[in-house]
Amino acid sequence: MQKIFRALLAGWGAKKIGGGKCGCIGAIIVFLILYWLLGYVFN
Repeated sequence: MQKIFRALLAGWGAKKIGGGKCGCIGAIIVFLILYWLLGYVFN
């Protein structure tokens, strides 16, 4: 359950931060960074 919630938060953040001007590649990079950082929060 924590991984699903973590992925949803990372996806939402990537859409907000990287989805605008950076395009698809920027959104993927932001998603990976947020997913990695949220791993430390939920542990």
